[in-house]
Amino acid sequence: MTSPLKFEVGELLNAQGADAMPEQRTQTGPAPERIGVEMIAIPKGEDLTVAATLTPLGSGVLVDADISGVLTGECARCLKELHPQLDLHVTQVFAADESFVSGDEAESDDAGSGDEIPEIQDDELDLLQAVIDEAGLNLPFAPVCEDGCDIQTPEGVTTGISGEEEEEEKIDPRWAGLEKFL
Repeated sequence: MTSPLKFEVGELLNAQGADAMPEQRTQTGPAPERIGVEMIAIPKGEDLTVAATLTPLGSGVLVDADISGVLTGECARCLKELHPQLDLHVTQVFAADESFVSGDEAESDDAGSGDEIPEIQDDELDLLQAVIDEAGLNLPFAPVCEDGCDIQTPEGVTTGISGEEEEEEKIDPRWAGLEKFL
């Protein structure tokens, strides 16, 4: 089982001059692991489609990719099963060696800060972590039905959802005197 998030880039890294042009690649395959948040995610094994542009940068590669697949989860309000379409965009630079981007020696104490450029391993780059990060930033932690839930709210209870508001705002009595200035 090969991941659609892995790209072979050996030839791209070795290209020189006019041969070092961006490449368009599209791959489809099963998700290598669950990608998403607690309530909604792409399950492991679900089909993913990755349409990527791979641009050589000397001893690195810039990946600009659109990832699409079907999410599986449940509504946070009514617990109904959800299957919306996921469309993510990822832009990531990968380094072929450690010297690809190097800063001042004084900045070496930043090692492990999470800002490291991922490396190409065995002429292969893996977008998995970038896609997991993007999904974590863009997927809702509490997904809800797109067309509203079919559940009934008990009488007298306001949920604050779907534009429900209390008809009359309660005014703090300490500020009631300011009403005459309006």
